[in-house]
Amino acid sequence: MDEAALRQKVGQLLSEVDHLPGVGETLTRNGDRTLSPGASPMRREMAALEDSLDYVRLAIKYLVFDLEATKRENRLLRDMMGGS
Repeated sequence: MDEAALRQKVGQLLSEVDHLPGVGETLTRNGDRTLSPGASPMRREMAALEDSLDYVRLAIKYLVFDLEATKRENRLLRDMMGGS
């Protein structure tokens, strides 16, 4: 997979993740944002899903950041080696 295709796929993933309806919005509409120990299993699962989605969003953003930093470093090293 070439770089342009990878950028496009990562961009699509970030766009799709950003457009997912927030589980927090669903909880707010229901009037209960806090999960007590006696909360329904569905609410606990929804909270866990929201946490997982937040983690995935963060991981994707970190990977994109790391990819950009690696490309900058590679460019710098190529320039130091004589521009090949």
